[in-house]
Amino acid sequence: MNFRVICTLAAAMAVQQAFAQAPVLTVADCQQMAITQNKKIKAAQYQIDAANAAVQSANANAYPSIDGSVMGVYLGKPIGGALNGMIPEYVGSASVSVTQPVYAGGKIQLGKAAAAKGVSIQQEQKALSTADVLFNVNKAYWQVVQVKEKIVLAQKYQEMLQGLQRELKNAYDAGLIYKNDLLRVEVNQNEASLQLHQAHDGLVMAKLALAQVTGMAGQTDFNVADSVSGDFPEQAAQDLASAAENRPEIRLLNRVLEVEQLQRKMLKADFLPTFGVSAAGMGAAGKKVNISNGKDLMASWYGIASISVPIFDWGKKAGKVKEQTLKIAARQQELDNTKELLGLEVQQAYLALNQSVKKIRTSRLSLEQAAENLKLANDRLKAGTITGKDVLEAQTIWQQAYSSTIDSKVEYRIQEAAYRKATGTLH
Repeated sequence: MNFRVICTLAAAMAVQQAFAQAPVLTVADCQQMAITQNKKIKAAQYQIDAANAAVQSANANAYPSIDGSVMGVYLGKPIGGALNGMIPEYVGSASVSVTQPVYAGGKIQLGKAAAAKGVSIQQEQKALSTADVLFNVNKAYWQVVQVKEKIVLAQKYQEMLQGLQRELKNAYDAGLIYKNDLLRVEVNQNEASLQLHQAHDGLVMAKLALAQVTGMAGQTDFNVADSVSGDFPEQAAQDLASAAENRPEIRLLNRVLEVEQLQRKMLKADFLPTFGVSAAGMGAAGKKVNISNGKDLMASWYGIASISVPIFDWGKKAGKVKEQTLKIAARQQELDNTKELLGLEVQQAYLALNQSVKKIRTSRLSLEQAAENLKLANDRLKAGTITGKDVLEAQTIWQQAYSSTIDSKVEYRIQEAAYRKATGTLH
């Protein structure tokens, strides 16, 4: 065995091993990868983390704030030491202050509540993003299955054409048919070969789309476990009007409405007085810095209690409260409108799913009829009662019926995912 043959065998074995190691993914596998790896979902989680950080910041507003400062000064001549040494030539000072809000019209507690609602909003936003991503995963997955089945169909169609081409070639060589019958089949073979190449390219693109949404961007070395076989039942009727209540869009708008209501309470708190206390201590060191006894050290402290009472602002605060009240009314209308639209979406998804079941039944019947028609055409060709053109037409009809069956079954799987998304049950 020469070196070239050894290299060829080694390369073939490597290719076989690579295919053997390619993972086979189910829909559940792809959904789980998307939940942990999809960039849109990761971004939503970062927003939740940011909202939690805002909660910590809001909670800290209830605690006293402590500030400190240090300062050093050197005064040159003639300022330093002037007035018989009353102005020190150099001085260093430090101070610490503590400020505690006692009452702020409830703004601190309302701020904490609003920050907590902010976390809920981001959580619902993530749920919304996750539902969108999972639907896109299902759609991309079944499109891979669709293209894979179309490749199988293209290969079967090629085999049919090859068989017909052999029969017609023998008949032509025997002088039983004209050459144009043979050429017509060869033209169809060229078109079938092009369709097969296009299907393989389509499979690569479909896999890239699935890889992107699952967080495996750029990877195509995987296979999908499913085919277009299985059961395709109709969706039973249920309470479609309330199904949309499970949608994250509704929960999200409810949380936003609650935040708007908290904001109105915070604006109303501006009408209430605020009260706080603070204390500060300071110390200084410098030549004769103590103005009371001329020593080089001095320390003191002070305390402040303050109360602020709003008296009159020409209706500015009242205007803001009215503005916020109208914003709340607008949010409520937006919520009600969204409920109506989502209810329509659920109804539409329900009808589309059951329509796809009817398409499957129709396409199956058409495929059975096309297969029977093709069988009769082949039998008649052998009997010499029809020409190759008639068989070509029968093969084309069969191919189209087969393709429609694949499309209708894949459409069902996508519509099934769309219905689950519309009813808030896609997890």
